[in-house]
Amino acid sequence: MSRPFQLKNSKSLLTGPYLFWAIAFIIIPIIMIFYYGLTDADNNFTLMNLAEITTPENLKALGLSLLLSFISTVICLILAYPLAMILSGKTVNQSSFIVLIFILPMWMNFLLRTLAWQTLLEKNGVINAVLSFLHLPELNIINTPYAIVLGMVYNFLPFMVLPIYNVLIKIDKDVINAARDLGANAVQVFTKIILPLSVPGIISGITMVFVPALTTFVISDILGGSKILLIGNVIEQEFTQSYNWHVGSGLSLVLMIFIIFSMALVSKYDKDGEGTAF
Repeated sequence: MSRPFQLKNSKSLLTGPYLFWAIAFIIIPIIMIFYYGLTDADNNFTLMNLAEITTPENLKALGLSLLLSFISTVICLILAYPLAMILSGKTVNQSSFIVLIFILPMWMNFLLRTLAWQTLLEKNGVINAVLSFLHLPELNIINTPYAIVLGMVYNFLPFMVLPIYNVLIKIDKDVINAARDLGANAVQVFTKIILPLSVPGIISGITMVFVPALTTFVISDILGGSKILLIGNVIEQEFTQSYNWHVGSGLSLVLMIFIIFSMALVSKYDKDGEGTAF
């Protein structure tokens, strides 16, 4: 048996588990979503499931989801960019330690992190206990959109920091030094060199924050007290409470439009994969 043939067989064996994973947990679920989303209870083709997004309740949930996701993404960007710039200027050991601190919460279960904020923000929670001890007004934001935005920012901020940081550390320092030698001040260096070169990381970070914030239902369910319905909550209820897989899948297909648009945006501005976070 020739060596090239052996190498080919080895590669096939190595890719086998990944191929099985992709088929079982990606391709088949997507096919099922399309099937249920485009058929009715009698298995006839229909677009009525997609049209459910136009009902007043679902439009309100979608609009609120878009608004809170947009606000969360903007806040994450405002917080993440200066931090990423600070990290990129540190030594490898210093930046690695700070990045580790940001990644560390991601190793904890997403549900537990959100429940922790519920404990902190509730009426008799830790934060209000401290404020009461200091004779300061209580913070009553639990079960409000403010708590949901806070939860989104906390959970998704690392996904904004890491791609921007990854791009900034790849910028050639000689380019920045050359601009300074030519008389460019700090503002000009930032606006003419650093910011344009960091656009792939910004776009990647925006996508990695906006998409999960738009589709989440756990954060709004816990920190919103099930009183504030986002589009993710509506879809979750269609599957788990109404047991209407057809409408739930139809609404999921509508959200896929936003995901596909985000992927197209990333591929346009990050053709070389420079903004990849991991």
